[in-house]
Parts: sequence; structure tokens; C-alpha cells
Amino acid sequence: MTADEQKKAAAIAALDYVKPGNKVGLGTGSTANHFIEALARKSREGLDIECVATSRASFQLAQSLGLKMTTLEKQPHLDVTVDGTDEFDANWQLIKGGGGAMLVEKIVATSSRYMVVIADRSKKVDALGRFPLPVEVVPFGVNATAWKIDRALRICDLKGKQVLRLKDGKPFVTDSGNAVIDVTIGHIPEPRRLDNLLKSIPGVVDHGLFIDICGIILMGADDGVQTFRKA
Repeated sequence: MTADEQKKAAAIAALDYVKPGNKVGLGTGSTANHFIEALARKSREGLDIECVATSRASFQLAQSLGLKMTTLEKQPHLDVTVDGTDEFDANWQLIKGGGGAMLVEKIVATSSRYMVVIADRSKKVDALGRFPLPVEVVPFGVNATAWKIDRALRICDLKGKQVLRLKDGKPFVTDSGNAVIDVTIGHIPEPRRLDNLLKSIPGVVDHGLFIDICGIILMGADDGVQTFRKA
């Protein structure tokens, strides 16, 4: 199967984790879109659910397909969130945020009873860091925040190249109005330590390391969908 076919297979397999009456978090990105489309088909067949989107793009897609939408303000506890990932390792640790929605994705995922991640096999890595780590920062004092991020990396004996994310030649702006610094590290031997250090930096809103959030990973492969379940 191609990578896109593996994503679709994992998305369809994730439907088994959605039950009638569930409140469902919808991820952001190409893989999550496959799930939104599959979920909408089930909804048209009679599956009664309500959904919370993690981005404007996901909301617009879900609504256009007829899914019933709600918000965390109205429904602060969700049953399950299904989302893609940019990387995952054997410890169910993730890097997310390639689409710039990691802050809301993390809020929605941690408001859910459990998070199901869907991915193609290229997303499985021995150690996180191959994909650049997105760090969402407030626009004020970006250079000062970047210096503090570099200091956090050095504390962890890491070297990283920081690039302010651009879109159409201008700084990329998240749905929450923030900027994103993409940090290319290559290998993160202690994701939990880096997670804690980045969270302590004034100016850092959040980042793409998802630690102790995901419990189930569905990975599409040539021979079908493999399930990785955290004990």
C-alpha cells in the first residue's frame, strides 16, 4: 500500500473506537482528514455523535460533511480523540504540529478519555527528533524566546537549528494567534526532560512533544493495520 492508503486504512480502523453517543475530538492534517471523512460516512448511516475540531480547517471540513459539531466550552469532557502524528516511538511519545495546530490538539486530546493516533508506517521512529519539533510562541519577544529555547537544548546536551515558520513569505500564525519556531534536532534521547524545560520558558505557549497522552496507535502497513496499545 502507498502511504496514503496506509493512512486511510488506519483511519477506517479507528472507527471501531467510536461508539454511539460519543463526543469525539477531531485532529488536524491529511491523516486526520481521512478519519473525518470516514466518520462522516458513518454518521450519515446513523451513528449519533458530536465532534470537537482542533482547527478551523478541521471544523470546516467536518461541518461541510454534515458532522454535528460542538465545543469544549459546551462539552468539556470527550470520549475519544482521533488524530494523526508526525512521529511516534515505541513509548507512545509523539511529535505533532506540522500543521501548526499542536496547542489545540493537545488541549482536545487531554480532554478526552483516550487518544487514538492514526499513521502510516513512515511515522514510526526509533527515537523522536527526525521531524522538526514545532514550538508555539507568543509573537512578543520571539528572539528572546528563541534564545531561551536554545539554552534549554544545551541543558539537554542537544543542538538544534531554529527557524521561524513562514507562510507566503510572512510569519505563520496559528489559530490562536501565535508564531511557530521549528527546531531541527535530529535525535531527542530524553523527550520528557525537554518537554519540562520548554514548558518552563516564558513566551513558549506549548510545543509538539506529546508525552503520556496517547494510549493507542493504529499504523497502516502493507499487511494491514497494526495496533500498538499502551498498558
